[in-house]
Amino acid sequence: MKAARHMIGAFYKGFEQLSDPKTRKVIWSSIAWSVLIFAALWGLAWTAIASSALFSLHWLDVLVDALGMLATLALTWFLFPAVVTAVGSLMLESVADAVEERHYPALDKPSGPPLSQLIMPALKFTAVSVGLNLLTLPFIVAAPPLFPFIYYALNGYLLSREYFELVAFRRIPPKAARALRLEHSKKLFAAGVIIAFLLTVPIVNLLAPAVATATFVHLFERWRAQSGATATPRF
Repeated sequence: MKAARHMIGAFYKGFEQLSDPKTRKVIWSSIAWSVLIFAALWGLAWTAIASSALFSLHWLDVLVDALGMLATLALTWFLFPAVVTAVGSLMLESVADAVEERHYPALDKPSGPPLSQLIMPALKFTAVSVGLNLLTLPFIVAAPPLFPFIYYALNGYLLSREYFELVAFRRIPPKAARALRLEHSKKLFAAGVIIAFLLTVPIVNLLAPAVATATFVHLFERWRAQSGATATPRF
């Protein structure tokens, strides 16, 4: 019960963080970049679909084009968690800073890796997440009732790991961060599933990365205090 109350409290503070001007600035930047990325993908998909003529019958080609665009929109929704998290991971340090200034003013300036060292992990996460999500697509046809469980379980694990390490690596060495993640893996997984769900809800999914970052800062700081993990040397 205590763990559940702490989880609820962390999410409550995460949503409360949306009132902070620094957090809102990151949200708008993340939305802008995500829209640009998906607009480019839609443009490429539309060009490819519109320029292809698979059948001699015009009405059949129009039907195929319409189905192709619907499939593109569905794929966009499907891959949104991976892409928006990757985009946001390059900006969300400002959200973590804002949370710490508001709730943990005694903390020193974080000593984690600079932005340049976060780009490759973000790209790697995107590739792995997109690849694994694509592997789940056959379940939509083969086992439709199981698909939501598979989708949210997979993304719950991926997102909980990504967000926790995003927050933890700023404060403690990677080895200590991974040990702390494994120690609280079940609670992190539950938090990740909630974030995965929020990322599939229209409008809410635009706010979810900032909420997730703020929530995981609170979870991390509580668990770090309990474990006594020390800060990492400055880069």
